[in-house]
Amino acid sequence: MNYDQNLPEDFDRRPGRGEAVPVKVNQVFDSCSDRDCISNVPVILDMGELPANIQLVKCKCARVADVCMRIEPVPFNRGFYNIDLTFTFRVQILGYTCACDQPQLLEGTVYASKSSILYGSESNTQTFSSTGASIGTTDTACCEVVNLPTANVQVVAPLALETKIGTVCRQLDPAQGAEGYPPTMRTVVMTLGLFSVIELTRPVTILVPTYDYTIPTKECNVDTETPCAVFDKMRFPTEEFSPASLNDPADRSCCTEQETFTS
Repeated sequence: MNYDQNLPEDFDRRPGRGEAVPVKVNQVFDSCSDRDCISNVPVILDMGELPANIQLVKCKCARVADVCMRIEPVPFNRGFYNIDLTFTFRVQILGYTCACDQPQLLEGTVYASKSSILYGSESNTQTFSSTGASIGTTDTACCEVVNLPTANVQVVAPLALETKIGTVCRQLDPAQGAEGYPPTMRTVVMTLGLFSVIELTRPVTILVPTYDYTIPTKECNVDTETPCAVFDKMRFPTEEFSPASLNDPADRSCCTEQETFTS
């Protein structure tokens, strides 16, 4: 099928240019970026209560382990949706009994929630795929199609802005009772900084111009030189032996360690 009749008049028709072809893509209908300061959230330690001998804590690493999303239409605002997000962070904490002692590694989980309203358009269609996937459900009522957009969240590693020792209410099993347990327990309290981008997308079919098919010109050669000859061609990593100043770009990614050995 020829789709050229749907192209604009100024379409580039130079030699080597193919015809227009339909492509199935996920169109971004709305998006937003945000910076969130998640203040004073308790860390649910894997070991339970923070040991009594720990007097100082520092964050070693924090990462986003999972994001749970729930999308609901906004009443009286057709095409707009409320996205509820719950972030799950995994953190590693260094606990010190004294400032110069060998730290104890503690691991735990932090939960935080936020919401955002974005435009995601409307669609009353249902899509069924041979892979088993389907878009659009009729579970709510007879002949009522609910075709929600897809929410995507992009995040970078969170920044640990503050790590300290605090107290939270103790969660007890009702079967065990509260006798003999204090109402609060010691744990780690953190403040995290998070950068995120939220998008609402829907699958659409669009026309795109194409070029002629081609094959790579690079040959798949196997290097037959000796390992030492390959090593001699490598650039000397001068920057790894030079401390970076404040104005120099540096890789400060989470959990990146640099070792220095002295005699």
